[in-house]
Amino acid sequence: MKVMVETSARHVHLSQEDLDTLFGKGYRLTNKKDLSQPGQFACEERVSVIGPKGEMKGVSILGPVRPASQVELSLTDARKIGIAAPIRESGDIAGTPGCKLVGPAGEVELKEGVIAAKRHIHLDPAAAEKFSLNDKQVVCVKLESDGRSLTFGDVVVRVSPKFAPAMHIDTDESNAAGLKGTVDGEILA
Repeated sequence: MKVMVETSARHVHLSQEDLDTLFGKGYRLTNKKDLSQPGQFACEERVSVIGPKGEMKGVSILGPVRPASQVELSLTDARKIGIAAPIRESGDIAGTPGCKLVGPAGEVELKEGVIAAKRHIHLDPAAAEKFSLNDKQVVCVKLESDGRSLTFGDVVVRVSPKFAPAMHIDTDESNAAGLKGTVDGEILA
């Protein structure tokens, strides 16, 4: 059972309210590049993420807008700016640390929303059935690389008709495996 593995670098998801504050009332995100997940895109716009110990400038925004803003950083990124980001699934931000976001028209103080995204596999229902996997099932995925092959545990399977098959890991995880670009991983259920 092979799945495409992509590295998901630091990024921000914004609510329309926060987008308006950061970029101006009624602002619309500009699609720079479509991503592997249907309807998702990297934006031209960028923001600064500020924590108690530092700032990361030029952090990418992913569209479209979401119900709540969230910041996804690697654990290394989060520590660098002084935030103890918990490992969570995207969207599970209750009780997480916050940060300040700065855009060209204003700034937003997030009370919560900074996470290190839990490694996960997106599957549509047909792919999930083909692989005999279920939503929220936890699997391992083996990656082969030149000199740094490894098997990731604690990989959450996420199934939705809105998804296309792909596994997402952050830059720390990608660097640990010495990955160069997109690779195929073997799902070990």
